Amino acid sequence: MADKKLGFGLMRLPRKGISIDIEQTSEMVDLFLDAGFTYFDTAYVYPGSEKAIRKALIERHPRDSFTIATKLFAASMPTEKMAKKELKTSLDRLGTDYVDYYLLHSLMSSNYRKYEKYHLWDFVNEQKKKGVIRHVGFSFHDGPELLEEILNAHPEAEFVQLQINYADWENPSVESRANYEVARKYGKQIVIMEPVKGGALASPKPEIQKLMKDKNPDLSYASWAIRFAAGLDGVLAVLSGMSSTEQMKDNLSYMKDFRPLDESEMEVIRKAQKILGTSRAIGCTACSYCTKGCPKEIPIPQIFKAANLRIEQGRINDAKQAYAKILARGNGADACIACGQCESVCPQHLEIVSLLKQCAKELV
Repeated sequence: MADKKLGFGLMRLPRKGISIDIEQTSEMVDLFLDAGFTYFDTAYVYPGSEKAIRKALIERHPRDSFTIATKLFAASMPTEKMAKKELKTSLDRLGTDYVDYYLLHSLMSSNYRKYEKYHLWDFVNEQKKKGVIRHVGFSFHDGPELLEEILNAHPEAEFVQLQINYADWENPSVESRANYEVARKYGKQIVIMEPVKGGALASPKPEIQKLMKDKNPDLSYASWAIRFAAGLDGVLAVLSGMSSTEQMKDNLSYMKDFRPLDESEMEVIRKAQKILGTSRAIGCTACSYCTKGCPKEIPIPQIFKAANLRIEQGRINDAKQAYAKILARGNGADACIACGQCESVCPQHLEIVSLLKQCAKELV
């Protein structure tokens, strides 16, 4: 099973109106399991995800036929008691009495001390001894120095979830390679998130598309990104946040019998990395953590997506039309009051306040 590295990320499940489409999600689950894959990744803070996967997976398949990962996010919890209660809530939503992988979620310089203050490492270790948790780890959005500090302090962490993709491999604000090397230095297994960078690498810059199609016209752009990540040593799972049956089928087509990128394909990736090195695109992955506490309810990821139409592709009119649709539904970039809440939780460490000011000027 060592080659079955594809993980089903459950943050971007298909929707029917405002609700998660349980029927399509169930179909995707069945395809995933039938192909021999087992790793499902959700979180307490993914709206509706845990309850949806209970219906689509846990109530429909034997519990020993899959593994579930979910996460505890302390940053938004005002008390230790409320933070610890997340585990019970997740178990209740999932309808299971244990989780296979439990993560302290989204550790970074702005919040990691809160996990210490709330004694959450002790808590998850106690729950592991009770059998409620099978494996303990954490997801991480910061630099290699902090990662090394955490791994030194908590050798009990069995795995680390890192943002790794070919675009961010040497990105100084993400440091994918450096973080990967620290985790491997400590012998930790790695779960990879954002291998397609929030969908950006499923439709990369036209120059990159041409490189990939010239090399192999039958492969999707996303396949290059996921195979790059899956080819790294020590990878437990590469999470793909699939939101349609078509995306599931595409991922299974090249991951069921996984083959790492060969040297000629890696040369294409290196050329793509050079092209991306000159990009001014806003590196938003549309995780939407920034929107949850925004006092003005500004749809920040949608605004940045509209801005990138202009920045990356020069589609000025399309960018303005996309922004006009956003304004028709509610507040725009100029509604920002610069409170900074969004920047404190952004996994990409974007300067959101200044970027919104830029968007307010350029998209009208």
